This record gives sequence, C-alpha cells and structure tokens, in this order.
Amino acid sequence: MTMVNFARYYIEFIRNFFENIGKFFNRLTQAFADLLFNDIGVYFQDLVDASAKFGFLDWFIAILILGINMVFIVFFTLKIYQLLRVYIRFIKTEMDKDKLLEEVALLTQKTVELADEKNKILMLKLGGASASSSLPGKEPDQPKNTPQVVGPTRFAKLTQVDEAYRNVITSIQMTPEDTIGLPELVNRFINFSASRLNLYYNEKIIRTFFAGMASSKILILEGISGTGKTSLPYAMGKFFGHDSAIISVQPSWRDRAEMIGYLNEFTKKFNETDFLKELYETTYREDLNFIVLDELNLARIEYYFAEFLSIMEMPNEAEWKIDVVSDRQPSDPKHFIDGKILVPQNVWFIGTANKDDSTFTITDKVYDRASSIIMNSKAEFVDAPYTEGVVMSHEYLKTLFDAAWKAHPISPKALDNLGKLDDFIAQKFKITFGNRIMKQIKLFTPIYVGCGGTEYEALDYMVARKILRKFEVLNLPFLQDEMSELIVLLDKLFGKNVFKECISFINDLKKMN
Repeated sequence: MTMVNFARYYIEFIRNFFENIGKFFNRLTQAFADLLFNDIGVYFQDLVDASAKFGFLDWFIAILILGINMVFIVFFTLKIYQLLRVYIRFIKTEMDKDKLLEEVALLTQKTVELADEKNKILMLKLGGASASSSLPGKEPDQPKNTPQVVGPTRFAKLTQVDEAYRNVITSIQMTPEDTIGLPELVNRFINFSASRLNLYYNEKIIRTFFAGMASSKILILEGISGTGKTSLPYAMGKFFGHDSAIISVQPSWRDRAEMIGYLNEFTKKFNETDFLKELYETTYREDLNFIVLDELNLARIEYYFAEFLSIMEMPNEAEWKIDVVSDRQPSDPKHFIDGKILVPQNVWFIGTANKDDSTFTITDKVYDRASSIIMNSKAEFVDAPYTEGVVMSHEYLKTLFDAAWKAHPISPKALDNLGKLDDFIAQKFKITFGNRIMKQIKLFTPIYVGCGGTEYEALDYMVARKILRKFEVLNLPFLQDEMSELIVLLDKLFGKNVFKECISFINDLKKMN
C-alpha cells in the first residue's frame, strides 16, 4: 500500500512539474507577445490620453525622446541582423572548408596516382621489360613492404619508411668484383646500360657525370629532347642497384612548400611530398642515391630549391639541415633532428632542363653551385657484352675520389695558364672565375683525369660551362674583336685547337650576333 501512495504522489509531482514548465514557456511567449504585439495599441492609447495635457515643451521633449527610442530600436534590430548574417556566413565557411579539405585530399591522391603512372610509363619507354625494377641478376631494393602505421602521426609516409627499415640491415657488403677503380667504373656503366637497358652513352659524358658528382651535389643535364637526359640518372640508379627517384617539377612551384610539403593547420597533418619521402629514405641508406628533378626549369629553381642551394654552401656537412616543422612531437619520424632533416652525403640532386619558350632561364646562382652537363646528341650504338651492375657504398666512392684528387691534381702550368686566362677575361669582358668556380675546377679535373680523360679536356669543358656561358648576357656585337683575341689566347696557352669546346662556343656566339 505504501508503494501505491508513493506512486500516486510521484505521478502528481511529475504532472505538476511539467505543467509548470509549460506555464513558464506559455507566460514567456505571452510576455513577448504583449511586449511586441498585444500592448502596442495600449502604448499608443496611453500616449493619446496623456498628450491631451501636453504643452509645447512637453511635445518637444516627447518627440525627442520617442525619436531616440526609435533610433535605438532600429540600431538594435540591425545589430541582431548583422550578427545572424555573420554567424550564418561563418557556418557556411566552415562547411566550405571541410568540403575543400576533402577535395584537396582527393586531388592529392589523384596526383600521387598520376605521378606513379607517369614513372611506370617512363620506365617502359626507357628500358621496357629489361628496365623494370627487378633486373635479371639484381637484388630488389630491401624495403619492398609498406606496413601500416601504428598510432597517430602527422607524417604518415615518413613513418612508413621508418617501419619499412625497422630491423633491416642497410650496410653495404661489396664483393671483390665491385671494388673497381674509376676507369673500370666508367666502362662498366657504359656496358651495363647498353646490354641491360638499351641505353647508349659515350665515355666523355660518363666521365663528366662522375667528375660532376665529385665537385657538386647538384648536377644539371641540359640539351634538346630525346638525348637521354632523364634516362642517364635512371640508368645510374639501376647500375648501383637502387632506383633513382624521378620527381616531376610542376610550373606552379613557387617555394619550398611545393617540393617539401607543409603542415595543414586544419588537419594538423603534414602534407608530405614524394620528394620529402625520397630524401628521408636516403638517411637510412649507405649506397648511392639520385633524386631527379625532371624539367627543373618549368619553375624557378632558385625559388623552390633555394634552401638546398644555401645549405650545401656550408663547409660543415653536419649543418646541412632542412627545416620541415618548427616543433617536435614524440610520433615524428625517427631520423628527424628537432624538426629537421640532415641531408646525407650519399644523395645527389640531378635536374634535367630543356631550353625553350616554356621554361625559365637558369640563373648564375644555380649554375655556379651546380655541375652542368650538355647533352645535345645521342651516343652511337655500343655492342657491349652482358654486364652486371655494381654494389657500391658511398664511402667507397669517396675513397676513389680522394685517391684521384691526390694522384691527379691540376698541374702548376695549367693553373698558371688559367690565371692568365682569368686576367684576360676579367679585363676584356668584366667576368672573373671567382673562388667558388676555381674550387669546382680543382675538384672536377682530377676525377675526370682519373676516369680516363685528359687534364686539358676537363679544363676546356669547365671553362666553357662555368665562364664562357656567362658571355650570353653581354653586349656581344661590340665584343667581336675581343672574342677573336680570346680564341688566339686559348690556342697560345693550351695549344692549337686543344680547347675545342671553348672555341666552338665562342664561334657560335659570334655567329649569333
């Protein structure tokens, strides 16, 4: 019986409670209705009744006060309207942002798919089935699996690299067949690319390539289309057993964020690029790595590659650090150093460049820091025997370079003649070699000689590419006599027609003007 009495009480309590809630909202609604609608007539009637006793001063004050009240009501109403518009616009903007983020993610995925498809097509064009990632007799790259990333991270791709290399031995085990010198390295590459990839190169180009690697971390391959600019670093990757990364430069690249990526402030995820992933992977490896910037002058390289150009001028290689993020989180990639990547010494950046109306001019800032290689003609067919690639560590290649620098330094006579040439060009053309260019010449020439070339052949190439190239911006019609005198001086200092590339370049400049 007690429970029945409590139930009756509780039901009555609930009924009264909800009746009071209903009365509250009813009274609230009635109050708003009385305030804004029902009592408006009463307000006017009260004003009419009271105005029967108004004097002149009363009417003046009444009109003033009522006017101020009307202005306040209008102002208050407009503010409410503006706040509502701002709120609605904010909600719409946030919805648009979410939609845009979804579209950006979709476009990014499509871009990655298109880049992969382009690389596959390029591989088929360059070498067909024999140029696939698993050449006969070659071991595939070690990290083939792409494990799923465990736990939240703002660097999904780089964390996958960490997972792929976990517990993987990356040290290079060279066999006696791989411990070869520079001349054998040149010949073996030429035979490898001819017999395995159906790609043909002459000795001079390959000597220049290896000498360029010794003098700079940036190589620029220039020339007309179809001469093997992209296929050369591609073949180098196959030769050394680790595929080169081919990154297609886009005309829209304006700064480093286009190449490296950026932190998305909305998603708090880093938009990683293929370039960043390939660069990060080199920090795990000890072999030779090539990152190709295909058609690098579709955009201004001195803009998007500026940070790399600057850090690689630093004498201390431990300072070659690229900023990626400004803060540090526990889930960031393992090889980050306070949000930075240390550019390792086993990677080279190779740019391919066409010269036409659709491309930008490569500035002296870039040329002076890079090793430039001209490729304007296809090499002749090479009937090469079946040749294996090599397994080579960066440290071993460095020992080859060190040995060549000691064994083949530039002769005192050549240095003296270069000094005389520098004085003449500075006096007549107001252009000088400079310390940076002289340093590159001293690094380039011994390696070129060590690869089987001659000292004057190397100097001829470097003077043409580093010094005479700067003549293109001069007022050449007024320097015809000086250019003729320069040819005479070259023959006098180095021998008749020894500096063939320089003389050919000068004659071409004279014909153009």
